[in-house]
Amino acid sequence: MTGTDVQVTVEAPVGTITLHRAAKRNAVTYDMWAALGEACHVLALDPRVRVVVLRGEGAHFCAGADITELLAERPHGTPSFMDVNMAAEHALATLPKPTVAVIQGDCIGGGAALAIDCDLRIAVAGSRFGITPSKLGIVYPAASLERAVRLLGPAAKRLLYTGDLIDAREAHRIGLVDELLPTDEVEARVAQLCTTLADRSLLTQAGTKEMVAAVLAHGSVPAELADSWAREVAAAPDPEEGVAAFVERRPPRFTWTTRIQH
Repeated sequence: MTGTDVQVTVEAPVGTITLHRAAKRNAVTYDMWAALGEACHVLALDPRVRVVVLRGEGAHFCAGADITELLAERPHGTPSFMDVNMAAEHALATLPKPTVAVIQGDCIGGGAALAIDCDLRIAVAGSRFGITPSKLGIVYPAASLERAVRLLGPAAKRLLYTGDLIDAREAHRIGLVDELLPTDEVEARVAQLCTTLADRSLLTQAGTKEMVAAVLAHGSVPAELADSWAREVAAAPDPEEGVAAFVERRPPRFTWTTRIQH
């Protein structure tokens, strides 16, 4: 699946979404937000895919939303720029598979939001980060703000209030980046991490992701959600395979891919 400015490739077990607008530092247009949301839904349902990587083409990850389109008028009845933006971010943040952002160059505004939407962030030394609504006179969307605060805690205030850019070392220090690596080491580490994630149980990962989100949002896992995943585990092949592999001293071959609707 490819689009003009958003490209999706699958090399099982990894699906990769690439923002492909390098001439504009991968600033995200209306059509790109829509394509990004669609890509997340497609990869979520693809049984070949166990890990999703988000990256930017060229020297930068993403310089943010395309400001020239932000306030453009749209035909009556069509979603607004903010609607498609938020839908895409929600689809990425809730994608029921591990997601990894690979960051180089600028990761600013909506680009920082996309990185925060992912589960893990690996950055190249020399990257720059910023959350910049105060430079535009807008209030950051509530869902994006919530995810930033859950990840960064009080450190989010400084970025949101000032709009200042910080370097990769500072981003790593405050927890915005999980791993910071030299340029020549990043691709090998991404490949290694994706292999590890793909070898583990997607059942564990999907259930954990949903329950961690519940804890961060509400302070606990709702009983209904816990019971739902307990039923899923009881019906899934992964627990039996995991125990058998442990007893037989071999790597497990996990096969669960999709949550059953109870």
